[in-house]
Amino acid sequence: MIAKISQGSGFAGTVNYVMDKKDARLLAGKGVRLKGKASIVKNFITQSKMKPNVSKPVAHISLNFSALDKNRLTDKFMVDVAQEYLGKMGYGNTQYIMVRHFDAGHPHLHLVINRIDNNGNRISDKNEKLRNTKVCRELTEKFSLYISSGKENVNKHRLKEPDKTKYEIYRVLKSAVTKCRNWQELEAVLRKSGISIELVKNGSTDKIQGVRFGKNGYEFNGSKVDRAFSYSKINYCLQQNEWAKNIKSKPGYGNKQDVAAGLSSVVGAALSTVGGMFNPPNVSNYDEGYAEHMRQEARRRRKRKKGFRR
Repeated sequence: MIAKISQGSGFAGTVNYVMDKKDARLLAGKGVRLKGKASIVKNFITQSKMKPNVSKPVAHISLNFSALDKNRLTDKFMVDVAQEYLGKMGYGNTQYIMVRHFDAGHPHLHLVINRIDNNGNRISDKNEKLRNTKVCRELTEKFSLYISSGKENVNKHRLKEPDKTKYEIYRVLKSAVTKCRNWQELEAVLRKSGISIELVKNGSTDKIQGVRFGKNGYEFNGSKVDRAFSYSKINYCLQQNEWAKNIKSKPGYGNKQDVAAGLSSVVGAALSTVGGMFNPPNVSNYDEGYAEHMRQEARRRRKRKKGFRR
């Protein structure tokens, strides 16, 4: 998850922009009447007049999520994430609205916020960009969201070799890894796009320690293509795809109790094997138990790293 922050002087223009988009969906609001755009703007302006010397009382923030998390991002889930974001950024005591848009290839939510809080004080924007980056990272880890490497918005026509080839491999892997069930299937899909794959073993042993991809005469380790494509992370995702196919083929699929039982036994085993680096298949929109497990795993990894440094 990433957030883009801008400031403005007029509530009417910002509110109209976020609410007039095709299929825009008003999800939540605080401190304003949600009867319509006019009432929302009026309430924002009324409160901003408590500090009339502030030239830019409008905060407009877009929360952007990866397309890989699309199936998990229900309206409620996005509101929960956004409300935590607002609290951590110091916007807990002011007016806001949340509007979801569907005009891009990735899920995103627009927040219109009054920088003049309920007590008439201006909410500080000191070090806001740094705080924003930190909060987004915290929430991405807490809710087990996909950590983007920033490649989604790359202008591929401007890339030069070897980055151009690396990006081509990235785009194919991004699609293929979420669909294939094992390494053989993945290799077949990559071969159709002219991409070779090699599992790298540890010395003379049979233990696999990495994966390498090649195209156009260039070769890249999986983690160099993207952190999401290391051997362990791909392997875990393939295991989950296989599990998802098996559970769907069983009688009674769709029964929440059966699914929960399967998630506990099969995914639990996989997590202990490779460390839980990928999200489980989308059996439900959001699994708080799984998210808590991921938070514990992240804390354990941080502790191990600190111990290693010593």
